[in-house]
Amino acid sequence: MNIQMRAILLASVSALAANAAAAQEVIDLEAIRVEADAAQDALGNVEISSEEIAERNAASTDELFAGQSEIIASGGAVIAQKVLVHGLEESNLAVTIDGARQNKGAFHHTGNVPLDPFLLKRVQVSSGLAPADAGPGALAGIIAYETKDARDLLEPGATVGGFTGLTFGSNGGTFRRSAAIYGMQGGFDYLVGYSRQTGDDYEDGAGTTIGGTEPDMTDYFAKVGYTTDSGKRFVFSAEHVSDQGLRAFQGGITRPDFTEVPGRATTYDVAVTERTSYSFTYTDENPQGIWAPTIQLAWNEQYVDAGAVAGRNTSLSGKVENAFSMGNGVLTAGLDFFSDEAEALESDAYYLPNGKERIDSIGVYAQMRQDVSARVSLSYGIRFDSQTFKGADGQEFSDSGISVNGSADVILSNSLTLNVGVASVWGGYELNEAALIGRSDLTGNTAYNWDNYGPQTTSRANNARIGLRYEQGPWQAGFALFHTELEGVDNAFYPNDYTGDLASYNVTSRGFDAKLRYTGARGYIEGNWTYADVSVEDQPVGTTSYYIGRPVGHVIGLSGAYELNDQWMIGGTAEIALEQDEVPTGYAPLDSYEVLNLWTTWTPRAYENLTVRLDVKNVFDTTYTGRGNDGDGFSRVVPLTEPGRTILLSANMKF
Repeated sequence: MNIQMRAILLASVSALAANAAAAQEVIDLEAIRVEADAAQDALGNVEISSEEIAERNAASTDELFAGQSEIIASGGAVIAQKVLVHGLEESNLAVTIDGARQNKGAFHHTGNVPLDPFLLKRVQVSSGLAPADAGPGALAGIIAYETKDARDLLEPGATVGGFTGLTFGSNGGTFRRSAAIYGMQGGFDYLVGYSRQTGDDYEDGAGTTIGGTEPDMTDYFAKVGYTTDSGKRFVFSAEHVSDQGLRAFQGGITRPDFTEVPGRATTYDVAVTERTSYSFTYTDENPQGIWAPTIQLAWNEQYVDAGAVAGRNTSLSGKVENAFSMGNGVLTAGLDFFSDEAEALESDAYYLPNGKERIDSIGVYAQMRQDVSARVSLSYGIRFDSQTFKGADGQEFSDSGISVNGSADVILSNSLTLNVGVASVWGGYELNEAALIGRSDLTGNTAYNWDNYGPQTTSRANNARIGLRYEQGPWQAGFALFHTELEGVDNAFYPNDYTGDLASYNVTSRGFDAKLRYTGARGYIEGNWTYADVSVEDQPVGTTSYYIGRPVGHVIGLSGAYELNDQWMIGGTAEIALEQDEVPTGYAPLDSYEVLNLWTTWTPRAYENLTVRLDVKNVFDTTYTGRGNDGDGFSRVVPLTEPGRTILLSANMKF
C-alpha cells in the first residue's frame, strides 16, 4: 500500500466523520463510544476478561485463547508456545505485561512469553489497528496482559484474603497447584502468588506418548500498591516464570516445537526458558482539571538455554503521558522509550557466543478519542519514533519514522453500526535471534557470518479494517474485512543476505472476522469465524516461517456458559479448523479437525468459598495437530499432535 493510498484511506475516514458530524449537534457524552467493548470488538480489538479466563481454567497460553478464532496459540510444553493474531506471530506485535515491554524469544524453536494465567485480570489484543499510545513497534497490533491486584480479589469490607487451588489431570498425571495471599491496610495493598505445574508427557488421541511435553513450570508473583487520600496511586509488580522440563533434542539442540526430525536421533534433556518482569507505575485515580498523568518504568528479561545454543533478551522501557479531558473527548499525549538487547550466551556444546545487539528508541505520540456527535465517534493519532541499532560488529544504523491511525464508529440505525479504521505503523529495527548472534564453531569458523552487517532495514505496516455490527436485544453479530501488510520485516536468522536468503520480507494477512453471540439472563453462547490468508513475498506462508506467521485459513471458535442455579454452572469451548490447502510448494495440505472441551463447576451451599470443577478436554479423543503448530505438513519434521481426551478435577478455596 503506497503513500497515496494511505492518504486516501485516512482522508476517507475523516470525510466520513465530518459529513455525519455536519448533520448532528456536537454533544458532551459521559463515555467515548468508540472505546466501548462492542466498537472495539468490531475494530479487531478483543478483551479476554477475568471471567473468561476463569471459565477456560487456563493453565497456559494455548488454553487462554480457547474459543477465539482470530487469536490462536501453538501447543506442546510452555517453552514451545507462541501466539498468532490473524496468522502473524506475536514478535510482530507490541507485547506487554503490566506495561513491561516483552522482547521477543531468544531461539526460534521456543516461544516468546512464558506465563501462567492464574493471576491475569485481562488480556487486550488489537489485531492491526493499534493506537499511537499503545507503544512502539505495534506492526500487527498489540497483546497487553494485565495482572490482578489485591483490590480485584478482596471481598467487600475485608482487609486480608487468599486462595489456593489444586488441579489433577488424567493425561500425563499433571498436577497444578497455586496459592495467593493479599490484603489492604490504610493506603497500602499487596498480593503475593505462587504456582507450580508438574507431570509426565501426554498422550495424543491415538494413544501415542508425545515426548518432551511434560509440564514443569514455576511462577512467582508479587504486586504492591499505595494509594494516597487524594487518589495518587503507585504500583510495583514483579514476576519470575521458569520452565525446565525434559525436552526433545536433535543434534545437541532442543526443538520442543517438534515431535521428531527424521534422520536425526531424538534424545531428551533439560531445556530452560525463563522470564523475569518488573514494572513501576504511577497514576492519578482522581484527576483534577486537565491533569491525569501516567508514569511507568519497566524491565523485562527472557532467557533460553537450548543446549548447544543459549541467549538472553532484555528490555528497559518507560513512558510519561497525560490524558487531557477536552469536553467531548480525551487527548492522550506523551513520550516513551525502550532499550532492547539480544545477547548470545555460553552454552554446553559446539557453538561459541561472541555477539550482542542493541536497539535504543524514543518516541512521542498523541491519540485523540472523541464523540463528535450523537452518532459519530472517532479515534485518531500520530506518533514519531527515532531508533539506533548497534550490531555485534560495532556498526550502528539510525532511522526514524511516523505512524498514523484513524478509526470511526458510526451509528447507522438503532441496531446497526459501521466501523472503519486504517493505520500506517513504522516498526523500526528488529533484533536478530539472540541464541545465534555471532556464534562460531570450535574451529573459529563463524557459523552465521556476523562479521559484516548488511544495511539493517526498518519495517512498516499498513492496516485497514471495515465492518458492521448488529445489536438487538440479547443478540450481537458482526462481520469485518481486514488487511495487514508488513513491509521490510527483518530476517532474524542472519544480519545480511550472504546465504542467498532475503535480508527482509514483505508479509500480508488478509481475510475476515465474523461473530454471533446470544447473551441471556443466566448465560451466553458465542461463535467466531476467522479466515486469514497469510503470504510471504506473495507466496503462501509455511508452518516453519519463524518470526513471521503460519497458514491459518478458516478457523471457527465456539464458547458458552450457563448458570443452572446458585451452585452449578456448565460451559465449554470448541475449535474447528477447515482443511488448508494454500501452502508452499513442498508442504502437504493441513488437515481439518474439530475439538470439543466441556466443563462444570459446583459451589456447595454450606461452603461458598469452595469451588469444585470438572473439565473434559478433547471430548472425542481427536488426534490432531493444532493450526498454529510448527512444521505441520512439512516432510522434514514430525509435528506435535495435541493431547487426547483429558479429565481434569480442580478444587479452589478462598479464605
